[in-house]
Amino acid sequence: MRLLVLGGRGFIGKKLVDALAEKSYQIDVLTRSQTESFRTNNLNPKLIKCNLLDSEFCFDDLVGQYDVIFNCAGELHDESLMHPLHVEATRKLVDAYKRVAQKQNRTIHWVQLSSVGAYGPNHPKANAERMVKEETIPAPIGEYEVTKTLADEIIEKAADEFFSYSILRPSNVYGAEMSNNSIRQLAAMIKKGLFFYIGKSDAVSNYVHVDDVVDALILCGFDSRAKGQIFNLSNDCDQTIVINALAESLGVPVPRLRFNESFVRFIAFIFSWLPTFPLKKSRIDALVGRTHYDTSKIESLLQFKPSRDVEKTIIDVIK
Repeated sequence: MRLLVLGGRGFIGKKLVDALAEKSYQIDVLTRSQTESFRTNNLNPKLIKCNLLDSEFCFDDLVGQYDVIFNCAGELHDESLMHPLHVEATRKLVDAYKRVAQKQNRTIHWVQLSSVGAYGPNHPKANAERMVKEETIPAPIGEYEVTKTLADEIIEKAADEFFSYSILRPSNVYGAEMSNNSIRQLAAMIKKGLFFYIGKSDAVSNYVHVDDVVDALILCGFDSRAKGQIFNLSNDCDQTIVINALAESLGVPVPRLRFNESFVRFIAFIFSWLPTFPLKKSRIDALVGRTHYDTSKIESLLQFKPSRDVEKTIIDVIK
C-alpha cells in the first residue's frame, strides 16, 4: 500500500509521517523543498518536490500511484494563500484522483485534517453552554476556518464508488513541538502572577494531544468503518485543570483570583485602542467558553478515545 502525505512538514504532518514510517508503510511526502528531513525508525519517506499553488503543475501526474492520501496541508498565516491552497488546490487534486481512480478501476481514500473551527464560535454569548456534534451546522468565521470548511464540502461531494473520504476535526492541538505560542503565553502570565479567571467557574478548555490526533488520522486511513464519516476529536477538561497543571509545573502558586466578566470586558473596551493591551475580545471569549465537542461518534464507531491526559501532558509544551 502506497501513501501520500500533504503538509508533511507541519506540526501534525511530521508526527503523522513518523508514525506511518514506524508501521513500515511506503510513504511519499509532498513538499516545496527537498531539504526536509524526518526522524523515523524506519526507511526515510520519499520527498516529492511540488508546489500545489503552481498553475503549471499537472496533478494527474502526481496521483496515479497512491491508495491513501492524508491531507494535513494548511496555510496558517498568509490569508491570500488560504483559498488557493485549501480550496482550489484541493478541488484540483480531488478531481485528478477521481479521474485516475476511475481509469484504473480502483478506490482511492482521502483523509482530511480539518478543524472544529468549521462550527464557528459560540453565538450570541461566548460563555453560553454549547454541545457541538458532527451534525452541528457549520458556521465558520475567519478566512482559515471558512476555506478549510469549503475544502471539507468539496471532499464530501466528491464521494463515489472510486473516491472515499474521512474528515477529522480536532480542537486545539498541542504538543512539545507546536509552533502556536498560545499555551506558552498563558504560562508566562501564570509565572508572572498576572493570570486571573474571568466569569463563571465552569469554563472549559478544548485541547487534544498531537499524538491522539495522529492515531485518529491513521484509524481514518485504514479502518473501513471510517469511510464517508466526519469525526470530532477533543479531550475537553475544566479550565482549572490546565491552569493548575501549568502553575505547578512552573513552581508558582495556582491562580485563584476571579473577576466579573462584564467588568473585564468593560476594561478591555476602554483600553482597546492600545495595540499591546493583552485583554482582547477574542482572548476573553476563549477564557469564558463553555463549549464541549462531542466525541461519542468516534468512540462508538471506531472505539477510539484520546489517551493522553491533558493535565499530565500540557506541561510538555513549556519544558
